[in-house]
Amino acid sequence: MSVTRVRMAPSPTGYFHVGSARTALFNWLFARQRSGTFVLRIEDTDAERNRAEHTEGIERAMLWLGLDWDEGPYFQSERGPLYEAAIKQLLDRDLVYACDCTSEQVAQRNKAAGRPPGYDGYCRDRHLEPVIGRLLRFRTPGTGSTSWTDMVRGDVVYENASIEDFSVRKSNGQPLFILANVVDDGDMAITHVVRGEDHVPNTPKHILLWEALGLGAPPVFAHLPLLVNESRQKLSKRRDKVALEDYRDEGYLPEAMVNYLALLGWSPGGDREVLSRQELIDEFRLEDVKSSPAFFDQQKLSSVNATYMRSLSPAVLAERAGQWLEARWTPLAPLVQERARTLAEIYGMVDFLYLPEVRTDQADWAKVRRQQPAFVGLLEAAEAGFALCEWDAEGIRDATVEAGNKVGVGTLGKAQAPVRLAVTGRTVGPPLFESLVLLGRRRTIARLAAARARAVREDQAQP
Repeated sequence: MSVTRVRMAPSPTGYFHVGSARTALFNWLFARQRSGTFVLRIEDTDAERNRAEHTEGIERAMLWLGLDWDEGPYFQSERGPLYEAAIKQLLDRDLVYACDCTSEQVAQRNKAAGRPPGYDGYCRDRHLEPVIGRLLRFRTPGTGSTSWTDMVRGDVVYENASIEDFSVRKSNGQPLFILANVVDDGDMAITHVVRGEDHVPNTPKHILLWEALGLGAPPVFAHLPLLVNESRQKLSKRRDKVALEDYRDEGYLPEAMVNYLALLGWSPGGDREVLSRQELIDEFRLEDVKSSPAFFDQQKLSSVNATYMRSLSPAVLAERAGQWLEARWTPLAPLVQERARTLAEIYGMVDFLYLPEVRTDQADWAKVRRQQPAFVGLLEAAEAGFALCEWDAEGIRDATVEAGNKVGVGTLGKAQAPVRLAVTGRTVGPPLFESLVLLGRRRTIARLAAARARAVREDQAQP
């Protein structure tokens, strides 16, 4: 019997999604109960979107949950020769072809000819040189089917005619996700691929490539159910709190988060909801995970967290609360200590990081409202900009400048005053943009929206 090897393969393009945390946990539990190997692999082939700080955030988030890895992290950006060798093998066997058409052009030709999306004779038969500037497409079989037995979803079958001739190499020569994924899984001897159900359409491509590269028996697949909100919509960063870092920064206990994540799609049976880490390792069964969407219930998470907090002794609770407070404001310490005269003043400068709601200084509110006629419009523009910008000090600063320009506020100082008031409740404090990085995107935007709504109500109440 082969040794179980699973992998967690996130992309460092943003925060660590709670869905990714659930996937990492299920992989980790599966490996631990089988005395297997848990591999961390960073899929950083998207050079334009990857950030080193996102990689560090992934590692910090996983370690906060206690999900230690046995190998890695491996970086796809350092494994280029393996992908080049695989592409050469596919070219030598005429299993890929060069194409200078867009996906839209291919789809239009197939539609016009009444052909299935998996075939496009125009480029298949041109025999273009596979030079840089042309992407490479895999020759998907036009007949037959590709199937697998999924540990969660059972037997899954895809007709090959329904699978497009998918790209394996970009026109700039960089490998695409699907090729790098298959090559890495083969090279790292991954036995089980446990990932979200959004990857189900990629799996027949994964298997076809695996077979084309002669990698032997493919891994066993298990596709976990989507996480949905109370409206049964897929969790979205636009409307839902999905960053694991947000929950960590709000003071949730990691053991409570692990316990709750384990219950998203799986149940230990009976009415039990609180299980220790060892109990999860002993009792979790991947084959018992349900395929239906799992409701990420924040109220339920809070209830589980409260249960864990009540189980701590007063001394331990005080110690952990102190550690959390220190961790939250430590990055601002060099910036705050130049402004504060007492320890109490330090807390007054950073309390907006800890408080669930802003404590607004009414005199500051009246002053800024009086001095800034574009208050409502500026906050609205800032909300839109902050939802899309890079979440670092420079990105937030640029978004604030752009918001000011949209409403005719000419200076950064005038543009950031309403933002500072809305988010911290005061007109003075530590450097704003570094503070917002720590507060987090979701909480920042929520506070901007709340302040804007208050201002609109006040304006409507004016005679």
